[in-house]
Amino acid sequence: MFSWILALLLALTCFLLATAYLWLVKRRRTEMSLGLQALAGMHWRDFSELVKRALRERRGLEEVRRHEDDSREPRSDFLMAEGANPWLVSCKHGLAYRIGTAAINELGAAARLAGARGGILITEGLVDGDGQAIAEKQSVEVLDGRRLWPLLSPYLPGDIESGVKNAARHEALRRILIAALASSTLGLLVGVGYQTVHSEAPVLESTTAAPRAETAPAVAPAAAGPVAPADAPGREPAGQEINPDTATLDRYQQELSRALGRLPGVASGIWQTRQTLAVNRTAEIDEVWPRICEEVMRYPALRNVRVQLNARPGVDEPVRWRQCTTL
Repeated sequence: MFSWILALLLALTCFLLATAYLWLVKRRRTEMSLGLQALAGMHWRDFSELVKRALRERRGLEEVRRHEDDSREPRSDFLMAEGANPWLVSCKHGLAYRIGTAAINELGAAARLAGARGGILITEGLVDGDGQAIAEKQSVEVLDGRRLWPLLSPYLPGDIESGVKNAARHEALRRILIAALASSTLGLLVGVGYQTVHSEAPVLESTTAAPRAETAPAVAPAAAGPVAPADAPGREPAGQEINPDTATLDRYQQELSRALGRLPGVASGIWQTRQTLAVNRTAEIDEVWPRICEEVMRYPALRNVRVQLNARPGVDEPVRWRQCTTL
């Protein structure tokens, strides 16, 4: 039960962490990426009008009409002023822009020629590190990628904004479902692995204990008292055949099991294999072992079997392996 509780807690923790990241971080990044793609897909004139509205309402800038603006040629550069401080706004419309120092220097020079206080560069693309460093020297404010999206997102047309948010939400939910399946699989593997490791531990302990027991198989009976051999006086062996047939061997084993079950301190004797006899005991090993060997030695065909002495009920002790005699 503990292994499955541990697995459940692990799976739940992984799922909650993944959900928090996917919803709070990854979803917003996806929304920004899709939003920039939507902005890049707009006509350049609509994009410029969106920029002018955002700067007017968020920055308090008003467009300044210049003499050359009266022509019908479209322009991506325009002046906007905050009181008496004009700014030259330059729109580089498109995700493919990778703007460096040359474009920044050019905008700074154009701003000075127009009598502006500085420039504002707006693009869905990116400005590289050198361009960012030069921008401060040229009095140019850069609004690219992640800086541009928070400024323009409230002014997107309703259908575009809802489409971007829904797509980002659906993508996040899809990833959260995958995370749930992965977390469940991880918890299942941990639970099964924990149970496998702990179920193999007693087997390994018994395997390592068996050689130690076999090195001195007859010490305990000799110390506790003499074991009656096959021809001991006063007790005749129950079976004289060393190599009996299968039916006779089955009968010997059944008789030995019944005899062990009647011994004081022994609950039962159960044959696990032809050569392995499991004994469930209620008394100390040194107390019951001579009695067990006395019964085993009455059957010449069974003298060499391995006796598995199981732990007493409610007592924390290892399984012991012994033999009454060896070849």
